[in-house]
Amino acid sequence: MKEITGKTRILGIIGDPVEHSLSPVMHNAAIAHLNLDYIYVPFPVKPKDLTTALAGFEAVGVQGFNATIPHKQAIIPLLTEVSPLARSVGAVNTIWRTPEGWAGTNTDVEGFLAPLLSIPRQWHQIKAVVLGTGGAARAVVAGCAQLGCQEIIMVGRNQEKLAAFVASWAHQAPPVPMTPVTWEELPQILPQAGLLVNCTPVGMYPHIDAAPVSATSMQYLPPGAIVYDLIYTPCPTQFLQLAQDVGATTIDGLEMLVCQGAAGLKIWLGRDTVPVTVMRDALIQRLMR
Repeated sequence: MKEITGKTRILGIIGDPVEHSLSPVMHNAAIAHLNLDYIYVPFPVKPKDLTTALAGFEAVGVQGFNATIPHKQAIIPLLTEVSPLARSVGAVNTIWRTPEGWAGTNTDVEGFLAPLLSIPRQWHQIKAVVLGTGGAARAVVAGCAQLGCQEIIMVGRNQEKLAAFVASWAHQAPPVPMTPVTWEELPQILPQAGLLVNCTPVGMYPHIDAAPVSATSMQYLPPGAIVYDLIYTPCPTQFLQLAQDVGATTIDGLEMLVCQGAAGLKIWLGRDTVPVTVMRDALIQRLMR
């Protein structure tokens, strides 16, 4: 058991709920490996208490923290500095202390991109099909834009939300090439999908037999397609299992979780590298319990 003293520096994560978060598992494993006097703590913070929580963190000297649902957007007006990337995404998940106040950025984009960058592709020729229009989809769209994808096809159930999501990216320079389609159109779209990303909660534990794309529709994927599920439990999800069955390259959400966490830890510790393998192994061990 790590000894906690008055000199121990505090990192953490805020959310509502936050009890399910695996961030403490990977961050504390990395901290222990580096033999640093830090601790990473989950803090349950309700939306009405967000401003008070930040004042409390300032008072007790918290060094930095993650924000998860429902705070990723609400926290932006409370920060002194927000990175251009986080502004374009419209969400902040990593916050740190500066002499002027709290600064924030979005490491979900870096986490999403990390496993993709190791796969050789001519990204400017790739069409990405993104399932869902929630907060996670915003980081995915930003990542696909950074890759230079030829087109991003957004798939949503609610026409108004889908239209609003696409419209919210129109101010980008250059504009993100984006096309909205309904779920009913998905079988006609999948033959174009060089990259298919699930940003919905469909298939997440305990509903492990569900998938946002049927086995029949998955057969429409072109050869060489990459299928990416942001869900990390179970592993593989039914969505990824169906993709594997048709020969697609698959990526699960564990890599995004690890890589976005590593990016944040680098910021907090002021390091160029952190033990990513240690973080990943700690998560895998926890998920296998």
